Amino acid sequence: MEKVRIGIIGCGGIANNKHMPSLAKLPEVEMVAFCDIVEEKAQKAAKDFGTPDAKWYVDYKELLARKDIDVVHVLTPNKQHSFITVDALESGKHVMCEKPMAINSEEARKMLDAAKRTGKKLTIGYQNRYKAEIQYLKKCIEAGDLGEIYYAKALAVRRRGVPTWGVFLDAENQGGGPLIDIGTHALDLTLYEMNNYEPQMVVGSTFRKLADTENAANIWGSWDPKKFTVEDSAFGFIKMKNGATISLDASWALNTLRADDGKIVLCGDKGGADTLGDKNVLRLNGEKFSKLYVTEPDLKAGGVDFYAGSVGKPEEIEARMWIDHVLDDSKPLIVKPEQAYVVTQILEAIYESAKSGKPVYFE
Repeated sequence: MEKVRIGIIGCGGIANNKHMPSLAKLPEVEMVAFCDIVEEKAQKAAKDFGTPDAKWYVDYKELLARKDIDVVHVLTPNKQHSFITVDALESGKHVMCEKPMAINSEEARKMLDAAKRTGKKLTIGYQNRYKAEIQYLKKCIEAGDLGEIYYAKALAVRRRGVPTWGVFLDAENQGGGPLIDIGTHALDLTLYEMNNYEPQMVVGSTFRKLADTENAANIWGSWDPKKFTVEDSAFGFIKMKNGATISLDASWALNTLRADDGKIVLCGDKGGADTLGDKNVLRLNGEKFSKLYVTEPDLKAGGVDFYAGSVGKPEEIEARMWIDHVLDDSKPLIVKPEQAYVVTQILEAIYESAKSGKPVYFE
């Protein structure tokens, strides 16, 4: 395969700000087809990122019918992730699907089954795994520095950071609010670092306490309460089969001065760690020679990425690692669909528990 020929389905914000700019930096990639239900978006994407002969479509099935496309990136609202991904896999394409995997575990299972049935590659867009502090911490954990991790916090909390564009506030298209949007990242990072994908029980609560506020203060401008049909906050307590526990907090709007968007805290019997979200900082703590210590590694010195000479933003490393895996099976698939499936299961369980008022148990 001289070039990896890619089709983009969904040409909105996540495509224009993450996927297409990152793919455009890879010399072995050609973006040859673009699809969006708004034709002008697909046409503009083809002009900005496509090959000279790139085509655009409003029907994704026309794109999938092409035999000259190797990979499809599914970058649509959450509701469409599952059936488009399944169709793409069955048409013979490898698939990168943006997070979350699906709006519920039933839909995610269809994707997982389709990948196994077709033998095609599937990954989910959890680019935060490629942050320098996350990879450094992973190495520390694999070296045994934290010991057995038995308690963790996954935090995706904003004081006022409600996304007011697109369909983020639409329960029908998104399947939920901050829990499925940003909480999914924090949970994915936590499970990844713990290397624990066996939940036993979940208790959850969701709230709509600020969503109906008129003329609300917000970093992206006031939201329309009539269109705000999802939760504004969600909280879950997760017990794993080995006894470890995880606390998950997710909110777009909360009356707090502790805004921790994408922070994780891990506590083991030999040491602990916490990241500082978007600040790209890692702090390790523990006890040595009868004294407590805190250390902060210099993450700018290099040597924490997956392959020699890798530099760039997490989304660029994600694209690089994904295309490397497509070209060569021996290259690692960092975000495995089976892992993303468990994330979806847990998120769904939090929503279920919040609705029923009862714990949700996993078989």
